[in-house]
Amino acid sequence: MEETIRICDGESASDLRQSLQRLNACLFPVKYKDTYYRDAVLAGSYTKLAFYKDACVGNIACRLEETGPYIRVYIMTLGVLPSYRRMGIGSKLLQSVLGLCQQDPRVVDVYLHVQTNNDEAMEFYKNFDFQIVDTIFNYYIRLDPPDCYVLSLRLR
Repeated sequence: MEETIRICDGESASDLRQSLQRLNACLFPVKYKDTYYRDAVLAGSYTKLAFYKDACVGNIACRLEETGPYIRVYIMTLGVLPSYRRMGIGSKLLQSVLGLCQQDPRVVDVYLHVQTNNDEAMEFYKNFDFQIVDTIFNYYIRLDPPDCYVLSLRLR
């Protein structure tokens, strides 16, 4: 099965955007704005697509936040289509981004928001040593519960 899973960057900005839009429509209960797609494309190789055989089945979309000489990597979304979960695809997507972060001495941490009732996501990120660093109440407008945890993996 290993050889049937590929993690790669989008071939072009428009292809990447289209793939993200198709996947996100199936994966998340939120319609993302143009700024999400712009940030994902601008993140370059920090935004990745996962393919099983020839089907695009997952993605990780990041935003790079420069603060002086340092960069924080914000994981905007990480998702895999339900039929392809439990195959290690999400782990491969995250490992791919974390590998890039480790190679760049300017990247100080990777962080994301997780809805407080999303136990599966919490367990997933804890397996990669992410820690809860904050709780934000009423973060989500159209989700219940509206609260989230901020998870962070400090690199430097």
